[in-house]
Amino acid sequence: MSTSPAPANVVDPALAARLPELRERYAALQSRGLSLDLTRGKPSAEQLDLSERLLSLPGEGNHHDASGTDVRNYGGLDGLPELREIFAELLGVPTAQLLAQDNASLRLMWDTIVQALLFGVPGGDGPWSAAGPLTFVCPVPGYDRHFAICEELGIRMVTVPMTPDGPDAEAVAALVADDPSVKGLWVVPTYANPDGSVVSEAVARRLVSMPAAAPDFRIFWDNAYAVHHLTEHETKSANAIDLAAEAGNPDRVVMFASTSKVTFAGAGVSFLASSPSNIAWFKQHLAFRSIGPDKVNQLRHATFFGDAAGVRAHMAEHRRILAPKFAAVTSILTDRLADASVATWTDPDGGYFVSVDVVPGTASRVVELAGEAGIKLTPAGATFPYGKDPADRNIRLAPSMPPLDEVEVAMDGVATCVLLAAAEVAEAATTADD
Repeated sequence: MSTSPAPANVVDPALAARLPELRERYAALQSRGLSLDLTRGKPSAEQLDLSERLLSLPGEGNHHDASGTDVRNYGGLDGLPELREIFAELLGVPTAQLLAQDNASLRLMWDTIVQALLFGVPGGDGPWSAAGPLTFVCPVPGYDRHFAICEELGIRMVTVPMTPDGPDAEAVAALVADDPSVKGLWVVPTYANPDGSVVSEAVARRLVSMPAAAPDFRIFWDNAYAVHHLTEHETKSANAIDLAAEAGNPDRVVMFASTSKVTFAGAGVSFLASSPSNIAWFKQHLAFRSIGPDKVNQLRHATFFGDAAGVRAHMAEHRRILAPKFAAVTSILTDRLADASVATWTDPDGGYFVSVDVVPGTASRVVELAGEAGIKLTPAGATFPYGKDPADRNIRLAPSMPPLDEVEVAMDGVATCVLLAAAEVAEAATTADD
């Protein structure tokens, strides 16, 4: 991952002179009657079409997994063995420590936290809910759905900054060292949402080994983009589960992943991996909620992929579709904004998002301007807990779903909105000086 070099903290007063030109350009943008959407990281129709063959699988008469079990019937709480083997290799975990479940890893995250609240976790001293107000550490900018889970369940959130190597590990360590109310840390280890950062092995080692006042502290390792590469170099995630075991904290990490952006987002497979004791704990409570996941769908996926190499080949086709869109985002932002020094942005090597930092205090205005011109953006503040970015500067862009030509139009419009919002600030500063 790389970032643009220009700072966005101070607006050049000379930009105020461009305000009439930028207003004219913005009026022309509005007159086009656009209806474009860069709000969520959804696969495009072209990407979904890559998995169309799934609809004809597993095929008539193909009802049995590798062990001979009829997948149409009850049972199999762990999920299909052959699919678990494929994704165990891709995620770098033992098959015995990986569960394959239904389509949403978000539900597995929710279930894990709710089970912890109700029953406690291995190594703890009872239900989390009995311990009083709880706290999770949230790297920012981060994933809004992580924050939404905490907010819904009444879990207080404290933030630490993201770095190119992952969460600021020393800031995390300081928060967890003396406060037993800190029970969790959210981490997207590979191609993080939204900045595309990758957790280094050094940061991963620090996170899994740092002293924690809560003996049942957990790291929620949301490996959503483990195989979602935008270049031929396939970044490997730090092996946090093994590192935690080596550090003497084998139960600290719970990993989540899914095929939501690999096959069909609404009909994929989710995965949970952790220590043997955490897996046994999760299954103990899962057994009261489920008699087994959709093994027909899991057999469909195992047949479709064949092996881990099949997943990698499939993701290369995704890269073929996605990489030009991300290149267009970077190219247009560079062409339109680099000289003005009004924004910085990431150039990720994978994942689904580009993180843009604009002039402090203008992100909400940029989103407003874009919306009034027919370009929907994720709300400013969405990448922070409670939807509140203290600096009002971060915007998450999601170029995956629109066709390439629409991404190009949308990004040119976004650049105009960034410049216009910055010019308004420059004019206000000039007026105040006068």
